[in-house]
Amino acid sequence: MGEAIPVSGRQRAVLIIGLAVLLAYPLVMPLLGKPFLVGLGTRMVIYALAAVSLDLLVGFGGLVSFGHAAFLGLGGYVVGVLAFQLGADAPLFGLIDGTNQAWIAWPAAVLVTALAALVIGALSLRTDGVHFIMITLAFAQMLYFLTVSLKVYGGDDGLSLRRRNLLPGLDPRDEATFYYVCLACLVVFVALARRILAARFGTVLRGIKENQRRVSALGIEPYGYKLAAFVLAGAGAGLAGALLANQTRFVSPELLHWTKSGELLVMVILGGIGTLYGPILGAVALILLETVLGAWTEHWMVILGPILVVVVLFTRRGLYGLLTEKRSGIAARGADDGGGHD
Repeated sequence: MGEAIPVSGRQRAVLIIGLAVLLAYPLVMPLLGKPFLVGLGTRMVIYALAAVSLDLLVGFGGLVSFGHAAFLGLGGYVVGVLAFQLGADAPLFGLIDGTNQAWIAWPAAVLVTALAALVIGALSLRTDGVHFIMITLAFAQMLYFLTVSLKVYGGDDGLSLRRRNLLPGLDPRDEATFYYVCLACLVVFVALARRILAARFGTVLRGIKENQRRVSALGIEPYGYKLAAFVLAGAGAGLAGALLANQTRFVSPELLHWTKSGELLVMVILGGIGTLYGPILGAVALILLETVLGAWTEHWMVILGPILVVVVLFTRRGLYGLLTEKRSGIAARGADDGGGHD
């Protein structure tokens, strides 16, 4: 099979440098006298995972979901509820003994979000265009208000975790250790997504995005492929939610709100739609801008807006394209989608 995403020499260099920076980050920050920034890096990595999972839908399937945060929050709540049941010393629903083990809580979060994505996707994917956007938003808001109504699990106030999930042979309380665990999850998910997109599944998925009728005329049923992509993306976001709950030791309905879905979309657009790696850069850039500009003014989004407009207008593939393409952003913008590689 051919590669889903052709990688030129320049792109390979950017990816290697980017990975090196991510690996060195928790080692360099303490040397600079700023160990507290390791936690910020962990947040970047976790949101990068969620953004990459959304890019599978938006960039490769042409499915613009405005309810992706539902899976992020749902994954977080699975971890939070299990932790709550452990503290209450009671089995969950009388069936599952509460546990604080990551090897149980995290797969459970992935499984629950995958099942939720299967149900939501099975219904949502019977529509397309604006209708698909609105129905995913509707499902996300339904889950949001469901978590608000669960007073036993904190309701509006959210749910606190006393400690992070236990990792065999590792100390999750150490910020650098937890950072590397999150980075490993991101690398594994990206590698899995790349492998899947390089296979026949990825070819069909991109074909559906370009011309669904033509794919149907070839005897291929698009619905099953789109549903599989929706489930995979939901599972990835669920894993990110489980990691985020551990990092902050807190979950709340805010994680499922539609504004969080918009934030993930901004990360994908800023980094580069359909690049797989771009959303990682987009997540890092957005969180850095939010942190730096937020410390300067509470109206930081007024500054972020024009930056996003410039990126969309003058780069063909976001910040990732800006770093990896030889031509200027204006020239690249006018090029057809088949160009842009060295």
